[in-house]
Amino acid sequence: MLITRETDYALRILRALADGEQLTSGEICQREVLPQTFVYKILKKLNRAGLVHITRGAEGGCKLSADLREVSLYDLMNIIEAKKPISSCMEEGYSCAWRQKSGSPCKVHGNLTKIQKILDEQLKSYSIYRILFEE
Repeated sequence: MLITRETDYALRILRALADGEQLTSGEICQREVLPQTFVYKILKKLNRAGLVHITRGAEGGCKLSADLREVSLYDLMNIIEAKKPISSCMEEGYSCAWRQKSGSPCKVHGNLTKIQKILDEQLKSYSIYRILFEE
């Protein structure tokens, strides 16, 4: 589970909206130096998740609708990107040739699962507010 460019852009979009001001996607792009094509796509995901409210029309724009202290980095990563484990062998439906051949549990998979759990807990422990505004 990596922080992708799209998740990084989502963090910057939320930073632009954090003061409660309604901004257009163009204003967000200018403030955060982001490409318009990504911003609109990400805003739609944030809107569907209830983090941002989008108003259309001449007086439209985007406004933060969630408390960033209540949203974790883990949450944001799952909103922007489908949950992706650190190894493809951990994905649902993965067919492991080694496991099939040996007929026994894979120590690599078991240890990666432990690491994934620790990583997930760390990602859950950091709120978006903390990442954006605290040291």
